[in-house]
Amino acid sequence: MSNRQTRTDVILIGAGIMSATLGSLLKELVPDWEITVFERRANAGEESSNEWNNAGTGHASLCELNYTVEQPDGSIDISKAIKINEEYQVSKQFWSYLVNRNLIRNPRDFIVPLPHMSFVQGEQDVTFLKKRFEALSNNLLFQGMEFSDDPGKLMEWIPLIMKDRTLNKPIAATRIESGTDVNFGALTRILFDHLKSKNVDIKFKHNVDDIKRTSDGSWELKVRSVDNSAVERHTAKFVFIGGGGGSLHLLQKSGIPEGKGIGGFPVSGLFMVCQKPDIVTQHHAKVYGQAPVGAPPMSVPHLDTRFIDKKESLFFGPFAGFSPKFLKFGSMFDLLTSVKTDNLVTMSAAGVKNVSLTKYLIKQVMLSKEERMEALRDFVPNAKSEDWDLVVAGQRVQIIKNTAAGKGTLQFGTEVISAADGSIAALLGASPGASTAVSVMLELMKKCFPQHIKAWEPKIKEMIPSYGVSLLKNPELIHEIHTSTARTLSLAGKKQASPA
Repeated sequence: MSNRQTRTDVILIGAGIMSATLGSLLKELVPDWEITVFERRANAGEESSNEWNNAGTGHASLCELNYTVEQPDGSIDISKAIKINEEYQVSKQFWSYLVNRNLIRNPRDFIVPLPHMSFVQGEQDVTFLKKRFEALSNNLLFQGMEFSDDPGKLMEWIPLIMKDRTLNKPIAATRIESGTDVNFGALTRILFDHLKSKNVDIKFKHNVDDIKRTSDGSWELKVRSVDNSAVERHTAKFVFIGGGGGSLHLLQKSGIPEGKGIGGFPVSGLFMVCQKPDIVTQHHAKVYGQAPVGAPPMSVPHLDTRFIDKKESLFFGPFAGFSPKFLKFGSMFDLLTSVKTDNLVTMSAAGVKNVSLTKYLIKQVMLSKEERMEALRDFVPNAKSEDWDLVVAGQRVQIIKNTAAGKGTLQFGTEVISAADGSIAALLGASPGASTAVSVMLELMKKCFPQHIKAWEPKIKEMIPSYGVSLLKNPELIHEIHTSTARTLSLAGKKQASPA
């Protein structure tokens, strides 16, 4: 057993979209910093970032109804939708910068234009959708959104959803052409290829077993080879834990006070997938509905056109489920071993608070294929069982923490936990995650590298023209960014063919 020791400037744990983004930003800002990446799988983007493990929506709040909440007075709060949309614009600017610098050759390898739609049924939801449309369409970020409750118009927009539909209740939809489908797995692999060319040391099939602070304030990692169990010690001044659901265990091992009292709740997912060209060609959009009562936000049903490996397919789901694993390729003991003395009360409180959610998830696990087909037929009335296959999606680990709302509150979102001195940070949570990776990593850099951020600002603004600026207060900038990113990322124009 070797015990080789290596020192480096930055260590990134996990070869997913977050590490890929942080590594790419740092390589532009400080090219001479040495960066090492550890990933226990054999390739980049095999867990949460993988294209088969997420919806690839390019979350911009154009269609996700859970980002706009109806208030008790009947008004619609769109503040979360605006925040997520602005963050997605930041991602598109950074990707455009990489394309313009030829660091990404062909944007069509990972991003494709695709209309985003919301579709609802029943009087109450139609009223909500109309109010949501009115609130959003007055906002420059959501320009071009259309609303219709006319079955004839909807037949034009979503023929597969409207065909053979019994129109015994009001229906309505909104549509906006500026949506996207993003293959985050492909983007992750592209970015890691770029990092490799910049001399970043990427070590696949290496698992980080332990992490501890050294006397000089650095971090020492105990890293084990998956192939032969050889152990190495690696030390760095800064460590980012971006290992999806696996981040929580490493955050706990670091012992930083900021990580105390935090727990994780794993939720698994399944999609129904159709790859039959005669069906796939009848649908060209991402269409989101309303989550069933009692369902978690990540279970909002949606029927999506996806572009994977140059091929178009349809995804419907997700069907939520429960597994104690924190990663798709994780251990059945992940949940159990994440319960520590400092988060026991928090986890117990969450268990009591979320009995109905747990029941819902168990019920979802027990569904037969035919029962899942019935849910799909709510979207596609004439869906046939033999045309759709079941695909297991990635694991999502939702954060459990004590908040103003009480002990053991389940958080739906993405959060960075960092040490007070900025020497270590961990990414926890789920959606909108990948879509907002650039914003999340810029925020992390502000927290963790405050001594450098001022000097980095001119370069950051070159990469992301809207950095530090509220888009809503700068209508010209919104127009400029929409136009320039659409042109650079090949997103302009109407319906596009599958990427060649």
